[in-house]
Amino acid sequence: MFGPPGTAYVYLVYGMHDCLNIVTEPAGRAAALLVRAVEPIEGIGLMRASRARRSSERRRSGPASGGARPLAQAPPPPVARLGSGPGLVCAIFDIDRSLTGHDLLLPDAPVRLEPRPFGEPAPDVVAGPRVGIGYAGEPWTSRPWRLSIAGNPSVSRPRPIA
Repeated sequence: MFGPPGTAYVYLVYGMHDCLNIVTEPAGRAAALLVRAVEPIEGIGLMRASRARRSSERRRSGPASGGARPLAQAPPPPVARLGSGPGLVCAIFDIDRSLTGHDLLLPDAPVRLEPRPFGEPAPDVVAGPRVGIGYAGEPWTSRPWRLSIAGNPSVSRPRPIA
């Protein structure tokens, strides 16, 4: 997370979910943007398969005599919700900590940032307080550092208000 800008930093949270950060400041200064959600556009079948595989890998075994716990078959999530959380972003793209240090700005990188297509209008962006950082206290809990596209159904919850 210490640079250079555009570098991937992936960490494990709660011992089970990988989370993707994009370094944003010059080398040596720890600052990054957590990718909390993505809007699935193409490769939906691959995303569903990767998410299902990650989910099954996380399941814990039940009692020694019973083996793995049987789980009820849940309906597949709507496409817009496939990557609607930081752990789900990594799950649908099969991202793990081995991506840490990769340059996300290289045009031939397997995971990369791309500019908005020429002529496509910029989306309306809303800013709100970050989530899940109540332990940090003020002024950090109310800083408007959570950015998202207004009204986008793929945004992780709670959704910011425009």
